[in-house]
Amino acid sequence: MSDTSPILPEGAKVVICIRGLRNAFGEEGEQQQVIHDKLDLDVKRGEILGVVGGSGTGKSVLMRSIIGLQTPEDGEIEVLGENMIGREEDEAKNIRRRWGILFQNGALFSTLTVAENVEVPLREYFHLSPTLMDEIAGYKIAMAGLPADAAPKFPSELSGGMVKRAGLARALALDPELLFLDEPTAGLDPIAAQNFDELILSLRDKLDLTVFLITHDLDTLYAICDRVAVLADKKVVAVGTIEQLLALDHPWIQEYFNGPRGRAAAAA
Repeated sequence: MSDTSPILPEGAKVVICIRGLRNAFGEEGEQQQVIHDKLDLDVKRGEILGVVGGSGTGKSVLMRSIIGLQTPEDGEIEVLGENMIGREEDEAKNIRRRWGILFQNGALFSTLTVAENVEVPLREYFHLSPTLMDEIAGYKIAMAGLPADAAPKFPSELSGGMVKRAGLARALALDPELLFLDEPTAGLDPIAAQNFDELILSLRDKLDLTVFLITHDLDTLYAICDRVAVLADKKVVAVGTIEQLLALDHPWIQEYFNGPRGRAAAAA
């Protein structure tokens, strides 16, 4: 089977397996908006998979379906060997502790300090002493590339790049196997975006993470993604390296990667 298929060759280690996914909004009929229809996708253990697509192709809806914030109309989703559709809340919670999520805007609690934000998932799953939680939070904050003096600050006191890193520190709080990132470099200047890309690559290698990365940043795709999944026509039309995708004649893929910004990113 070709590497540009959304389904991996037999024998590949898979941490996310999606088959026949259908997402739609509105009442069934002519007015219903179908976002995904018969979508298939496999994500390999240890890879950084970039997910791209035009506006309205449902990149964030796909991620929300995987992590349980969106209930699909049809299809199967398996994460880390566990079926995610129709699970009891206690069972789903035990699976969710094995992943971390960085939403596009950081999604920090504005009334909590950075350290307290990082401690939120620790409080949800464990009964730890305040001293131990503070130590863990400090360690995760350092892992995310923030200085120690960021811990007592509130989100409103942080720059956009620091907010992203604080959100990343919280996503790492439970030592996840799987990391979901939704537009992590959006709104960052080129230097901050490059530094964030390098951080994600370093964390993947050091922590043996699998990364599901939604982005429109071509520099990020070229710099750190092992493969890229393309959403179009209500499904994943291809998955592969950028070189493999460039060999396809799909019009959106060609326009995206061979446009002026695509050529500039490839030459960087």
